[in-house]
Formats: sequence, structure tokens, C-alpha cells
Amino acid sequence: MSDLPQPPNGPPDGPPRAIIFDWDNTLVETWPVIHAALHETFVTMEVEPWTFEETKARVRHSMQESFPKLFQDRWETARDVFYGAYEKAHLEHLEPCEGAGELLATLDGYGVPLCVVSNKTGRYLRLEAAHLGWSGYFGQLVGAGDAARDKPAPEPVALALQGSGVEPGDDVWMVGDSGVDMEIAYATGLKPVVLRREPAPAGEFDKFPPSSQFSSCAALAAFVETFLVETPPQ
Repeated sequence: MSDLPQPPNGPPDGPPRAIIFDWDNTLVETWPVIHAALHETFVTMEVEPWTFEETKARVRHSMQESFPKLFQDRWETARDVFYGAYEKAHLEHLEPCEGAGELLATLDGYGVPLCVVSNKTGRYLRLEAAHLGWSGYFGQLVGAGDAARDKPAPEPVALALQGSGVEPGDDVWMVGDSGVDMEIAYATGLKPVVLRREPAPAGEFDKFPPSSQFSSCAALAAFVETFLVETPPQ
């Protein structure tokens, strides 16, 4: 039996006291850039490259966790290759997910505290938010390496909510596109909410199922507004 805190069953039944977002492929479209940088890394390291679909299915954890398993004692060299390839292209090709800017503006307009917990390196995360003009929406932008451990460990949530006056609970929503996002919601007692435009790989949410699932930023915004129009966050 799992000793992880279990969020309540069913969808949210009241306004979010705060929302923690994942970043990549939840608010911004980054699969093409991630895949290109990984492809260059695999070729340089003489490892069989992944297909684009394999990249989308396999990229979940932070580099600190995943690269030692992929490249063994050469993982730091692989890390440097990846960072070099990624840094050349990530801002040039960065695109918001459809409706993401409007979603953030809507939530900010209602005074909902927002933050980000991502397994993207924190420096890149904050550069991308600034590039899009979104930094002001978020109290904290927490990326890989910013907390003692990375998502799905609970430390990034504590860091994200630090200074907000909001404590973790089931009226704080964790919104993301992957099983890792739902896992950290379970680990910290948050409401697990999926925002995903494409069908998930088989089994993605079997262990940590979401309370709600949305296929677009507009659908999520409309759902949140049903609560916020009459009951703004406290």
C-alpha cells in the first residue's frame, strides 16, 4: 500500500487557492527543440537516437536523473553537448501553447497565485518566461537544480509556494501533461490536473490518475472561471 498522500477523488469543487504549472508542453511547445538537442547528443555520444515519438514518450525526469542512466560515466559530457545544442535554439523556436497566454492573463486577473515547477534547468526556464513576457505572472519559477531534489520529489513544490502564504493542499492545483506531474501532486497533497492536447501514452496515468483532464488551455480557463466569477481565491 502506498504511503503517498492521496488527493481527494473527483474533480475540483471550488476555486484554486493557487495553481502550480508544469512548463514544457503544458504552457510552451518545446518537443521539437528538445528532440533536436537530444538527437545531436545521441549522435555525438554514438548512441542510437530516439525517434520523435520516443522522445515524447520517454522524456519525463530531470537530466540529473535521466542522463546517468542513459550515458553512464559519460553523462556529464553528454550533458554539455545537450546544453550546447539546446541553448543555440530554444529561444528562437520557443512557442506558447495555444491559449496559454490568455489562460495566464485570466488567472492573474482574478488574483490566483501562479508558479511553475519544471524539470527544465532553472536558468533556461526563467530565460524562456522572460522571453515570452510571462515572468510577472509567476511568484516562483522553479526548475531542475533549484531545490534539493527535482520533480517528482516534493521539495520543488515547497520552494514554489515559498513566500506566497499558501500551504500545499487539495485546493492547490498541480497542472501538467505527464505522469511525473501527477506524481508530485500525490506526493504533496495537491489536486492533480492534466492539461494535454494529445492522447497520453498507454499507462501514463495508471499509477497516479488525475482528478480532471483538459485538452486545451481555453477549456481549463473556462472551467476555472466557473468558480472564480463568483468566488475569487482567498
